[in-house]
Amino acid sequence: MKLILKELSKKMRSIDFTMLTTRTTSGALTARPMSNNGEVDYEGKSWFFTTEDAGLVGDIMADPVIGLTLTGERGLLGRPGIFIAIEARAELIRDKTLFAEHWTRGLERWFPQGIETPGLVLIQTQASRIAYWDGEDEGELAL
Repeated sequence: MKLILKELSKKMRSIDFTMLTTRTTSGALTARPMSNNGEVDYEGKSWFFTTEDAGLVGDIMADPVIGLTLTGERGLLGRPGIFIAIEARAELIRDKTLFAEHWTRGLERWFPQGIETPGLVLIQTQASRIAYWDGEDEGELAL
């Protein structure tokens, strides 16, 4: 399993955005693009920045089970790229020490004041299940 997760991590680094899906308080599913932060090794945790007034914060407070979907570019000979679906549990973090640990170049585009952005929230997700499709290879991991 660790070998498969390491290979998935390597492929995930080239994917710039993921779709983060939450369930609203009315029960509807809603998804929004979030930076995948491809500069890190994926071991089941993902980190995303947002602000307190974002709808996904309320969604996570009501139901912390979320979904992440990623799609990579086409492979050799125009074959479809990799597809990854992750089921995870989200936690809202408001600790500036952790903000600094997970801050990366380019986030200033959305948060010009950096970790001092008023209402900044860090979302940590911990995967429980990962399904992937990569050409002829497919599988599922339970973490």
